[in-house]
Amino acid sequence: MAAEKLRDLSQPIDVPLLDATVAAFYGTGSKDERTAADQILRELQNNPDMWLQVVHILSNTQSLNTKFFALQVLEGVVKYRWNVLPVEQRDGMKNYISDVIVKLSSNEVSFRQERLYVNKLNIILVQILKHEWPARWRSFIPDLVTAAKTSETLCENCMAILKLLSEEVFDFSRGEMTQQKIKELKQSLNSEFQLIHELCLYVLSASQRTELIRATLATLHAFLSWIPLGYIFESPLLETLLKFFPVPSYRNLTLQCLTEVASLNFGEFYNVQYVKMYTIFMVQLQTVLPTSTNIPDAYGNGSSEEQAFIQNLALFFTSFYKFHIRILESTQENVAALLMGLEYLLNISYVDDTEVFKVCLDYYNSLVLELFEANHNLDNPAATANMMGLQSPMILGMMDGHGKQLLQRRQLYSGPMSKLRLLMISRMAKPEEVLIVEDENGNIVRETLKDNDVLVQYKIMRETLIYLSHLDHNDTEKQMLKKLSKQLNGEDWTWNNLNTLCWAIGSISGSMMEDQENRFLVMVIRDLLNLCEITKGKDNKAVIASNIMYVVGQYPRFLRAHWKFLKTVVNKLFEFMHETHPGVQDMACDTFLKIVQKCKRKFVILQVGESEPFVSELLTTLPTTIADLEPHQIHSFYESVGCMIQAESEATKREEYLQRLMILPNQKWTEIIGHARGSVDFLKDQDVIRTVLNILQTNTSAASSLGTHFLSQITLIFLDMLNVYKMYSELISSNIAEGGPYASKTSYVKLLRSVKRETLKLIETFLDKAEDQPQIGKQFVPPMMDPVLGDYARNLPDARESEVLSLFATIINKYKGAMIDDVPRIFEAVFQCTLEMITKNFEDYPEHRLKFFSLLKAIATHCFGALILLSPEQLKLVMDSVMWAFRHTERNIAETGLNLLLEMLKNFQNSEFRNQFYQSYFVLIVQEIFAVLTDTFHKPGFKLHVLVLQHLFCLVESGALTEPLWDASTVSYSYPNNGAFVREYTIKLLCGSFPNIPASEVTKFLNGLFESRADLSTFKNHIRDFLVQSKGFSTQDNKDLYAEEAAAQKEKERQRMLSIPGLIAPNEIQDEMVDS
Repeated sequence: MAAEKLRDLSQPIDVPLLDATVAAFYGTGSKDERTAADQILRELQNNPDMWLQVVHILSNTQSLNTKFFALQVLEGVVKYRWNVLPVEQRDGMKNYISDVIVKLSSNEVSFRQERLYVNKLNIILVQILKHEWPARWRSFIPDLVTAAKTSETLCENCMAILKLLSEEVFDFSRGEMTQQKIKELKQSLNSEFQLIHELCLYVLSASQRTELIRATLATLHAFLSWIPLGYIFESPLLETLLKFFPVPSYRNLTLQCLTEVASLNFGEFYNVQYVKMYTIFMVQLQTVLPTSTNIPDAYGNGSSEEQAFIQNLALFFTSFYKFHIRILESTQENVAALLMGLEYLLNISYVDDTEVFKVCLDYYNSLVLELFEANHNLDNPAATANMMGLQSPMILGMMDGHGKQLLQRRQLYSGPMSKLRLLMISRMAKPEEVLIVEDENGNIVRETLKDNDVLVQYKIMRETLIYLSHLDHNDTEKQMLKKLSKQLNGEDWTWNNLNTLCWAIGSISGSMMEDQENRFLVMVIRDLLNLCEITKGKDNKAVIASNIMYVVGQYPRFLRAHWKFLKTVVNKLFEFMHETHPGVQDMACDTFLKIVQKCKRKFVILQVGESEPFVSELLTTLPTTIADLEPHQIHSFYESVGCMIQAESEATKREEYLQRLMILPNQKWTEIIGHARGSVDFLKDQDVIRTVLNILQTNTSAASSLGTHFLSQITLIFLDMLNVYKMYSELISSNIAEGGPYASKTSYVKLLRSVKRETLKLIETFLDKAEDQPQIGKQFVPPMMDPVLGDYARNLPDARESEVLSLFATIINKYKGAMIDDVPRIFEAVFQCTLEMITKNFEDYPEHRLKFFSLLKAIATHCFGALILLSPEQLKLVMDSVMWAFRHTERNIAETGLNLLLEMLKNFQNSEFRNQFYQSYFVLIVQEIFAVLTDTFHKPGFKLHVLVLQHLFCLVESGALTEPLWDASTVSYSYPNNGAFVREYTIKLLCGSFPNIPASEVTKFLNGLFESRADLSTFKNHIRDFLVQSKGFSTQDNKDLYAEEAAAQKEKERQRMLSIPGLIAPNEIQDEMVDS
């Protein structure tokens, strides 16, 4: 009954009843009461007339929750329907909100009591302003400033409104408003700023109220990044701010404002004012925080206000130096103040807080890069000689003025840079390869989760240290060796100190000249091996082992040049493979693989003083080396040895090594197959199944590094393997048929399926890595047709392996058009039955989905001729499944679907069937693409949605389609051409979907699209602006719409890094390292 009364909005709503409903929703009553209340409130919120009751509710309720509910309703209307409301309704609401704000904030008591309510009203007022101001509410800023001068609490709230307005326009506008609207609001704020400026200065000079001054400083902070510079530098504003800095209650806000000023960068016009500001600031800082203070301790014991102060101080220094450090290098006094500031910043960098450290680190990275580039770009032999540390008076004489200036600048910073090296070495972050860490209880354990923050920090620190190393190799080497000797003599020995030092040593790989690097590393590796011998204790040894492995893994160039060291290191790794401390064996196997990939030739040639190549010796002792390893570590070991064998160029030796490598798994395999020939049931034993799985995994690992050269081994086991596959498949099917759906979850069935999957993975790995030799395809594909494809079709859905789909996708991508005759067979086996599995909903069989669409894409790309031969019904199934794919919210499935669609559109455009194809699907594709483009769930696909639309619009305008796209039997009107029809159809489609956007806007948008169809970036911007206008996108994170631009920037950065020695780690460079 009560619900019916509330739902009737033809008369003023019953406010006490609404209060009771809201209270029931937030209350502690029964679940049913809350659900019923939730249902009523949702219905009210969705009722388009509900907003007309807002004033009545706000005037009559005392409940804060009810007020918030009413304001939520109002906010929805302001955001999405404001412009379609009649003028008198808009004005009425605007005036009402303004009056309530003024009334509540004119009085100290009501302002403090109703603070939350006033804040929410402020937000709604700013949302209204985004529509009304400046065109329909010109007097807003003058009215606000006049009101502010009438009372101090009202003034405080006016500051809050101005701050919100500034943030809405300058900080949060991208993706919320169209480009034009943002521009208009920025111009209005700029032109009316004088009044606001006068108000702020008036408050700061005349008021004694702490809250008001703090609100004014906070508002200024929001404004300083964009206001015209004259208001800052040609008015008393800076002096006023510096006057407030020493006062504890304003210190943090003032510092934030000064930081904002320090971040401005508009040429050299105001340099004098900047120097003056910095000098006064440094004098005041010494009284607030004397230079003798131990900042890390003070931070650790400080209050949250004091900790924020240290963080703000770091932000101030880094912002000032980033833009204005040059002006402090000019005179002696300025240099002294600059060096003192850098000293403060270095001390702050030792504070035990990641956020503070990140602020400092980001700046160091840019400063060191700037110093390094200046030297790097000097095409001057003298300067180059100087970088090698060859300073002499004769060289200085040869330099030009610019060179001298650079040299002086480097000398100016040499002190701080040396301290910075020490900081980087002491605080080096953990690299990804290190698996052994200290947990919170002080135990050494294997790392379980990767910490992405630490990896990002490592990347920046590594880059900074490489630039520092380039600036002065000798100082870098000296500091590292000094710290290492302190580890050896026990003076400085802790796990953390040794770790950070070794991570730093590993991270500068490639930055020194080869001779210096060799000399340095001989000492480092010798010292670390000694340390390992003299240190007792399992944990200590594990830490040292992890550091030795990390360092040697980073220096393949050194190992390639020094066989004795390489051999010692590899034997040391074999030693670590018997060490059962968690993580040590894993790291030993990872490092072994990494070293072999970079030095593989060294292991297959006969080295001086050896009786046989290392690989031969290794194969002899292989059983003992891997005796203590887990199965997954053994697989990694086999991959490494496979990598060595692949480097042997002589075929007979290669075959012999491969045979010796596979002795253990092959003996076991022969034994199992022998037993199975006697009795098939032998293969059903769980332990036997596990052994079969392990043998197959070992083969896959070797195949992944040997590629084509694995042919003899896979031929040996191939047919038996297919028989085992077939038998296990039948076992699975009978188990599922008897045990129902739960049987597929039993450990026995899972184990059988693992063998099937591994078989498919082994074949796929081999075919993928093998060189492009058609006879290999001819040898392996036909025998698989029945045991693999036929089996897939015969199986129950739960027993079908998705790897079958990816295997055939790999085969088609590899052998391309040669597979065209097999496509009908593949289609017949997998198409219909897989579609039935994946089109029931978007969740079941996720693996099958992705691989199915990848297979379709391979067919569309390489065997398009086979698609054309499909019957119309089959082609409709294909197209339906493509649309099904890109409607997925699962990103990679949607992307695969869109790429497949683009591939098919291009191929059909060039075929003789284009008219029939586009007549059937053009309109449908436009409709479906606009649906996913505008529903906010598919933002990551934005780039591909745009490409599909661009393709369709270009095609329809090109005149390539000669038949009408409209159905003449249902459309009586005859369009002059296809372009006109598509325009009209799309306008109708969008107007129907977005009633909140006027038809004139939709038409303008569509005409813009057709005009800009040849220019992708304009075309894309048109679509972005339209999405922002459509209500769904205006309040969300829209970074996915700009993803493509971000990716291009990333590639440019990688090219820059490749040009600087050491910046890209040796194991990340895809080189075939010349290690002969």
